[in-house]
Amino acid sequence: MSIIETQDLTKIYGRGEAAVTALSHVNVSVTPGEFVAIMGPSGCGKSTLLHLMGGLDQPTSGSVAYEGMDLASLGDRRLTELRRRKMGLVFQFYNLMPVLGALENTALPLILDGVTAAQAGARATEWLARVGLGDRLGHRPSEMSGGQQQRVAIARALVAEPPLILADEPTGNLDTQASDEIAALLRRAASEWGRTIIMVTHDPRIAAHADRIIFLKDGRVADQARLDGHGQSQVATNHVRALSREAVR
Repeated sequence: MSIIETQDLTKIYGRGEAAVTALSHVNVSVTPGEFVAIMGPSGCGKSTLLHLMGGLDQPTSGSVAYEGMDLASLGDRRLTELRRRKMGLVFQFYNLMPVLGALENTALPLILDGVTAAQAGARATEWLARVGLGDRLGHRPSEMSGGQQQRVAIARALVAEPPLILADEPTGNLDTQASDEIAALLRRAASEWGRTIIMVTHDPRIAAHADRIIFLKDGRVADQARLDGHGQSQVATNHVRALSREAVR
C-alpha cells in the first residue's frame, strides 16, 4: 500500500508553440516510512513533481493520490487542511517568519490549525529539542546559522506529526557540514520517527542517505535504484554518482 502515488502525471506550462512539458506520464509510488530521493539534471522536472505531490500545483493530466485520495478532487479548503495535517514541507530557503523566534515559527502550523498556544508551544519545544535546538527557542532567524534555520524548518514540518515530509533541495543553501547534518536528520525522521520522506536533491552525497533514488530526465522517470542500506559513506556516494551518470546518459 502506497502513501502517495502518481499515475501518468503530466504537467505542461504554456500553450501552443510556447508550451513546455515539465513532466510527462510519470508513475511513482512511495510506501509508508520510505526515504526517497529524486535526482536529475536542472530543468528535468524534480521540483515540479514534488510540488504536484504536495498539491501546490495542479497537473495538466494524470493524478496524484495521497492515501488513496485524488488531490485534484479536493477543494481548496480540504487540500489546505490535508497539507497542514498530513504533509510537512521543507524548502531550500527555510521560509521562516523573520519576526518570530524558533519556538513561535515551529508552533505556527498548530496555532493556525486551532491548537491552543500552550499545547502548540509544548509540542514545538519537544520537536526543537529533537532536532538539536532546545537551547535556541527564542532565537530569531537572523540570530541563527543556515543549518539551524533549516532545523527549525524541519521541526516546523514535523510538529503536526504528519506521515509525509516533502523536502525541496533542503541542503541547497548550506555548506557541506550543515548539509550532512540536515540529511542525517531527515534519515532519522524516516528511520526513528516513522515518517515518509520525499526529497529533491542534486547532490549524490545527500541522496546517499535515501532508501531509493528516482532519476528524472526530460520530465520522465529515467531509472530507479535502491541503495541497500549503505547509508552516508563514500561507497554509497560513489555508487549514487555512477547511477546518476548512467540514468541521464
